[in-house]
Amino acid sequence: MAPERTGWAAEQEPASLEKGLFQDEDSCSDCSYHDKPGSSLRSFMPEGKTLFPEIFQTNQLLFYERFRAYQDYILADCKASEVKEFTADFLEKVLETCGWQAVWHTNVFKVLVEVTDVDFAALKAVVRLAEPYLCDSQVSTFTMECMKELLDLKEHKLPLQELWVVFDDSGVFDQTALAIEHVRFFYQNIWRSWDEEEEDEYDYFVRCVEPRLRLHYDILEDRVPSGLIVDYRNLLSQCEESYRKFLNLRSSLSNCNSDSEQENISMVEGLKLYSEMEQLKQKLKLIENPLLRYVFGYQKNSNIQAKGARPSGQKITHVVSSTMIAGLLRSLLMDRLCQEPGEEEREIQFHSDPLSAINACFEGDTVIVCPGHYVVHGTFSIADSIELEGYGLPDDIVIEKRGKGDTFVDCTGADIKISGIKFVQHNAVEGILIVHHGKTTLENCVLQCETTGVTVRTSAEFLMKNSDLYGAKGAGIEIYPGSQCTLSDNGIHHCKEGILIKDFLDEHYDIPKISMVNNIIHNNEGYGVVLVKPTIFSDLQENAEDVTEGMLYLVIFIHLFFFNSFTSALIVIFNIKT
Repeated sequence: MAPERTGWAAEQEPASLEKGLFQDEDSCSDCSYHDKPGSSLRSFMPEGKTLFPEIFQTNQLLFYERFRAYQDYILADCKASEVKEFTADFLEKVLETCGWQAVWHTNVFKVLVEVTDVDFAALKAVVRLAEPYLCDSQVSTFTMECMKELLDLKEHKLPLQELWVVFDDSGVFDQTALAIEHVRFFYQNIWRSWDEEEEDEYDYFVRCVEPRLRLHYDILEDRVPSGLIVDYRNLLSQCEESYRKFLNLRSSLSNCNSDSEQENISMVEGLKLYSEMEQLKQKLKLIENPLLRYVFGYQKNSNIQAKGARPSGQKITHVVSSTMIAGLLRSLLMDRLCQEPGEEEREIQFHSDPLSAINACFEGDTVIVCPGHYVVHGTFSIADSIELEGYGLPDDIVIEKRGKGDTFVDCTGADIKISGIKFVQHNAVEGILIVHHGKTTLENCVLQCETTGVTVRTSAEFLMKNSDLYGAKGAGIEIYPGSQCTLSDNGIHHCKEGILIKDFLDEHYDIPKISMVNNIIHNNEGYGVVLVKPTIFSDLQENAEDVTEGMLYLVIFIHLFFFNSFTSALIVIFNIKT
């Protein structure tokens, strides 16, 4: 009996189905293709030594095209245990059962087959080898006889997701190609082997499909930090491994004597595996949910280790310039390189880009960036105490970050100093500067942000002086519990919020210690300073008389300037229970 579903009418016209499944004409990329009369899809030639016929190009669908197909036509409001049944019911309505060819594509070989029937319940196609025999493999053992034996072992039934439909310009097999693409994408990127174990009390599409689909496209479009992508894939692998062990253990328990000691031990191991799986699944859900990803933030533990001092104890000055001319070198020698007696013996290294200079640094080194516009594609991971300074005005020394997924400047060193440089972000996802721990001083810099500006993590210390920060779609500065932040004579403007103070972590973290003097915070979408608390402030006031220790007084001096004609000083004092 076919499953009932909301949003799917059994009497729905094939034309409506076809319209719903088809992608927009412009959704594919500009890869090699031919526009064929009668077909709304494009084609491409499979790579390899063997000359296969063209196949349908279906793997470049847009997010909303896949979203609509799964929500309106395939899964609707099904439960996790009903996914296969709903998918089979969908395929039965749109798939041609015979008369089409496909390339059977595995990790080992590709071979041309002809479909003679479809087993919808098993999501498999019944096939035979096409004539002429076409096979492409890295090994020469896949003769026609070997392939026939392999098909016999499989009872001539192949998973639909392993089939790529051969192109036909009549348009008859367009729905077939798209339907198989949706099945293939679902089982490769959305479905998890443990999903059937989940409760059936919720809508599978809403709880699992939509967030995983959004994450997939966020990754494709470089909207997720590369470190978080690695973490997510590692968590997936760990969860798969734990689930495999759990299944094996459950299978062995069913064959054990119910009173045996081994069974009791296995049950304890099973509970541990189950608990481990649940923790891993919760971490996966945290990453899959875009809102939770933003609220809790990605607290990366930098893998970059501090090098420390050189074995020789020598400190090196690194000079960065795209082109070094005699006049610039003479000025550098007079102004920076030979100011103190004995500096004539100091080693100088020259670099054409700032990223290579920072990567070459040891403890105590100095990087001097000469005027120019530098484009970098990686992250400035600074783990040692170094100085990064511009030679000239910040507007003349511009470092621009390309690539969406990663932080621009990542600071973990004990005492880092950055001065006289303009940092520019475009189309970014992560903040422009993150201080994970240690102390970072930013002076006379310009930060042209894209998302969050500066993030000061727990236990980190950040000092910003005489700098300009603008353009953040989030907060200009995010300050986490347990950190220290000193801001003086800065401009923070044209952000969503000026400064966001977070105080929602565990109780053992103190509220951040913040000093702000003579800062101009203006023209932001929201408030200049925002304090995020988990408890309503009035509740804190009611309990204030019971607090005998742990009281922290946060004094914020904010100078607001309006049209250079009105100046006011606001002192805000928070009595906050730690």
